[in-house]
Order: sequence, then structure tokens, then C-alpha cells
Amino acid sequence: MKRILIIQTAFLGDVVLATPVVSELKRIFPEAGIDMLVKKGNESLLFNNPYLQDVHVFDKSGGKFKEIFRLTRIFRNNSYDLVINLHRFGSSGLITLLSGGRMKYGFRKNPFSFAFTKTFEHEIGKGTHEVTRNLNLIREFGAVELKRPELFPSKNDFERVASISTGKYICLAPASVWFTKQLPEHKWVELIRKQSTDLQIILIGGAGDQALCNRIIHSAERPNTQNLCGTLSLLESAALMSGAEMNYVNDSGPLHLASAMNAPVTAFFCSTVPEFGFGPLSDRSQIIQIDEKLDCRPCGLHGYKECPKGHFKCGSEIKI
Repeated sequence: MKRILIIQTAFLGDVVLATPVVSELKRIFPEAGIDMLVKKGNESLLFNNPYLQDVHVFDKSGGKFKEIFRLTRIFRNNSYDLVINLHRFGSSGLITLLSGGRMKYGFRKNPFSFAFTKTFEHEIGKGTHEVTRNLNLIREFGAVELKRPELFPSKNDFERVASISTGKYICLAPASVWFTKQLPEHKWVELIRKQSTDLQIILIGGAGDQALCNRIIHSAERPNTQNLCGTLSLLESAALMSGAEMNYVNDSGPLHLASAMNAPVTAFFCSTVPEFGFGPLSDRSQIIQIDEKLDCRPCGLHGYKECPKGHFKCGSEIKI
């Protein structure tokens, strides 16, 4: 193999969980140039990755199909020996189809999988981790079954976060794209109030999470608590999490940042379940979920903007 392209244009966490494919391919084919395609906003996750040659960005702001044809012109000129599509939806499938890759591997769920050289099952709900599902696409080349994701914050990233806390601290990431994957606000308040007073508490997330975290801090009424939402890059957040005494997260992107840094993590699972295959991979990790068996849980793979039943017991009855 001389040139390989990996496609993962889904969410932040999906890109993180694709990094074992990158490192395994580089181990197996050390002379190969490996490129990766991600959607705009996720490219910074791959900064400093020593296994990647080029990172391409899928930016739909100027028109999706215009962007697809721009990218595929580049990809055809690169003459890839292998294109691996880890995304299961149409746009990435079309890119794979038009990439000109000599071999095209991907999941059978992709609507363009009929054009792939080889397809693979993507079964959710049986406990197989997403990393293992991804690595299955390259098992025939000698890939391992499971490997922890990797991110590579720079020296400057670590220096930036070193100035944030001079003592012991924990990180909380209370937000999620989906409401039903998000531990309720009052539970985060309860969690903060239970912490030792010698710990600094740092809330992290994107700029859009500032209001939520401000409300949590206001309700908790605890000193030595700060809101850093929107002030850190993704790799700075990962660097900060790596030095925390504990990171408290939802079933969301920050969970996978913690896994990639082998940082201690406690993950709250509300409407989703660990059996979907997106649990933590850190050496020190735990999952917290409701004890009661609810006939409505899980209610979906990605969660919802509101509880379909109206009671949200899977989140509100989690014990802190």
C-alpha cells in the first residue's frame, strides 16, 4: 500500500474513535501515506497526529455537491490504493464511489455500499465497541481487535492548561447535542456540591454550552468553580482532561476525548446504553446509569431533543 484514505465525516466522537484505524494502518503499512477526511470543525482533533500525511476537510457551507466534486477531484489525483469509509451515510458513500480508489471498504449500511469492493456489518446493541467495529474493516491486514484512541495535544496546549489550575481539579462536561443524552442540570449541581472543597471544579464544552454551565455554577453556589466553555480548543480540552483527578461526562464527545488521553472518566448514560458500543476505554473508568429497568430505554441510538415519554426517568433518577 502506498496511499490510503480514511473517511469519517460524522461527529467529534466518531473521529476520535476512528484514530485506532489510522495508527494500526501505519503500523501495518509503515511506508504508506495515510490521509483522512473529516467534516469542518473536527480537523483540529487530528493536529500533530504523526501517522497522518494530510487531513482533508468536508465543508458543506458552499454547497454539498460542489464540495463533494471538489474533494473527489483531489482524491482521484492522489490514486489511493485503499479507501476506508467509516461513515454510514450517503454523502461519504458518494465520495467513496467517486474517489477512484483501487479498493473501497465500508459498512453495508451505507447507501452506496453496492459500489464498495468489500462491505462489513455494523451491528449496534450487542456490546461490540465502535473501535472494534471500525478495526474489523482492516482485520484482514493484521489489525488488532481493540485499541485505545489517540490524540496529540502540543506542548503549547499543555502549557496553556497548566496555567488554569495550580492544584487538584476535576472536569465536568455537562452538555450534549441531544437532550436525552445529557444528565439533568440539577444532577450536575448535586455532583458539584458533593465534591471535596480542596478540589477546583472546571466546566468545559463549546461556546454554546456557556449558558447551561453558568446556570449550574449559579445553582451550586460553590467557590473555586469556573466555566471554560468556548475558551479552549479541542486539544486543549483533551490536555486539561488528562491532568484531572476525574472527568465527569455524558455519552458524548468529551467521553472519547478522555479515552484518547487515557484520562480517568465517569460517564453518565441516560437514554442510551453502553451496549451500543460507545463506552469509555480509559484504564480508570466507570459508567453510571439508572438501576431500574425501563421498557422505553434505550429510546434511540442518538437520543432526542426531549424525552418521548415526557418523564425522562433515565436521566432524572440516576443516583449521584
